[in-house]
Amino acid sequence: MKKDEKTGLTSIIIPTYNGLPLLREAVASIRNCTTEPYELIVVDNGSTDGTIAYLQEQNINFISHPGNTGFPIACNWGLRLARGEYILLLNNDVLVSKHWLGNMLQHFRRDAAVGIVGPLSNYVSGRQQIEMTGNDVETAARLLNEHRGEYEVVKRVIGFCMLFSRDLLQRVGLLDERFSPGHFEDDDYCYRASLAGYRIVIAKDTFVFHHGSASFKQGDREALNELLARNRQLFIDKWGVDPHRFI
Repeated sequence: MKKDEKTGLTSIIIPTYNGLPLLREAVASIRNCTTEPYELIVVDNGSTDGTIAYLQEQNINFISHPGNTGFPIACNWGLRLARGEYILLLNNDVLVSKHWLGNMLQHFRRDAAVGIVGPLSNYVSGRQQIEMTGNDVETAARLLNEHRGEYEVVKRVIGFCMLFSRDLLQRVGLLDERFSPGHFEDDDYCYRASLAGYRIVIAKDTFVFHHGSASFKQGDREALNELLARNRQLFIDKWGVDPHRFI
């Protein structure tokens, strides 16, 4: 570990674009529910809604781009700035719950083969999707009570909340920016981690509420479908396999 990397620290990287109300809620939930050491790094993609003033007021480390670079590029700028032993890519439209980070971190300490951890959520594709029981706080409490310490080995977790080790980052590298502005860069990262011998797991005792695709909802559905088809084909061209087989 380099001298400027901090043992036990988690670097939480949040890309954002004109989502100040959601970002405020996400940051408040992190500050209220996180007891482990962490640093916040926000990567702003040219917001015009007062995001920069808010970040300055809150003394949050940030990078400001003049335009919307998309999710993979924004995350990579955050990764270059991150100092932590662990790194978390987090959407700006989430609400975390008590013990969320500690629950996910424990799996790295219990199993040295674990490279990427993701939570359960109300709005996510694949095996991470669950039905909420009550509100987000009640759902999180139930999962912690019923599945404390449990995880499930899977092929991929979604990048809305993806925790990984610096060791993995150093071996696998940054997100592949060919998938910009977003979609399938998380599938690609998980696939690369698997090829490097790491396990990808879902923390069965951790729930993170997700409003869902807040940035992409600002575009029209046809454009989104075209982007999904394009990036799926990019994945197939790169690896010779269909990412849909991992769901």
